[in-house]
Amino acid sequence: MAISDFQLIEAWREVLTLSKLAHGQNVTVLTSASTHPQTLRCALIAVQSMGAIANRLDLQPVNGEKAFSRDSLAYLGTTPLTGNRAAIAALKASDLVLDLMTLLFSPEQHDILKGGTKILLAVEPPEVLARMVPTQGDKARVLAAAAKLGAAREMRVTSSAGTSLVCPMGEFAPTAEYGFVDEPGRWDHWPSGFALSYPNDHMAHGTIVIDRGDILLPQKRYVTEPIRLSVEKGYATRIEGGVDAALLRDYMETFRDPEGYAISHIGWGLQPRARWSTLGLYDREATIGMDARAFEGNFLFSLGPNNEGGGTRTTTCHIDIPLRHCTVSLDDDVMVREGRIVYE
Repeated sequence: MAISDFQLIEAWREVLTLSKLAHGQNVTVLTSASTHPQTLRCALIAVQSMGAIANRLDLQPVNGEKAFSRDSLAYLGTTPLTGNRAAIAALKASDLVLDLMTLLFSPEQHDILKGGTKILLAVEPPEVLARMVPTQGDKARVLAAAAKLGAAREMRVTSSAGTSLVCPMGEFAPTAEYGFVDEPGRWDHWPSGFALSYPNDHMAHGTIVIDRGDILLPQKRYVTEPIRLSVEKGYATRIEGGVDAALLRDYMETFRDPEGYAISHIGWGLQPRARWSTLGLYDREATIGMDARAFEGNFLFSLGPNNEGGGTRTTTCHIDIPLRHCTVSLDDDVMVREGRIVYE
């Protein structure tokens, strides 16, 4: 169901307040051909209503002829900022960038953040944004989980479906996504609500079973028959199963890049307002699937790059896979038991 401009403007004002937007600051709204017009319209009004200076920077889409999906996270090649010195300069000169385009996994984004500019990504449909306006409680919950990830030296993941994965940790710092940007140089995503880290390079091993009802992204597809991934030295070396496994194998083969099979980020969802079932209620092109990534108690892992976490691995292939009913342990402490968070 659609929401009113008034509701979305109020949601934007809440997020901008949490992001410590101040009177007179410069805000650049980054847009492209796929930007939702209501999200853009309400963002500009909210920024101006708080006394900040609003600018819009509209960039042309790239990679469309290379990607096999219209999803903005389906192909992580060059971005509209690649070689675009004028656009980069404008974003570096901004106090806050509202990314309504999806600028991720790019050296340009890292360069902009290093200068102190804050970047907030917001590309989900307006009603999803309004349903999951972040709170300080979200921040506290996510930071607590991130602290546990940062102190751990090993993550173990098991499930009754057959998952038995071991991920040595400590090489990379954790990432906390709670939905707003309240510190200089911070990136975040509205909506979100999860903590993640990356296993030590070439060290993850075991088996991952993607069971019935688990989700593949960017396919935005509920799995109908189990897919078994064999993980050796940090890479998925075999993808076995029926039609769902064949579809996943075929999709990954299009990238022609062995780095796309690497285990990327690992963590769990912490957002109680996100729902596993929501993906089935949206057109595939209307959402990038943040409900699926953030719903409370999932085990979220990905395949592909680790440069967002401080690593050196880059690849155009990036697949997020949230699993239900898993038990996630850090060292000897259980964090999630059979899909339910159990720690204080």
